[in-house]
Amino acid sequence: MKKKILFVVSLLFGLMFINAGLNKFLNYMPPPKDMPANMMEVMGAIMKITWLMPLVGVAEIVGGILFIFPKTRALGALIILPVMVGIVLTTITVAPSGMPITLALSAILIWVIIENREKYLPMIS
Repeated sequence: MKKKILFVVSLLFGLMFINAGLNKFLNYMPPPKDMPANMMEVMGAIMKITWLMPLVGVAEIVGGILFIFPKTRALGALIILPVMVGIVLTTITVAPSGMPITLALSAILIWVIIENREKYLPMIS
């Protein structure tokens, strides 16, 4: 049962990151109309670094695809980890209203990392 739940959660998590990554290239989801001014300021500053959003988008797409499949989930989690750190820090400092979804996504990522810890041990030993 745990494997089925993990698969469904990983599928949804992966699809969400694939969607977010594709949106960085195709811009099919407009930003919310009620976005706080400080968040708009931060996003404007990030957009001035022209290579950053495409890099994050590629990481989200590749990490999301890898995250879906059990065999590559551990690698996908490592690719998504720095993106998730950025999301957490942005949520804490600029947009605390997004904390519930950020905590849920962080919990899923941590769960997957813990479930795959034996695959990471050779890197640190």
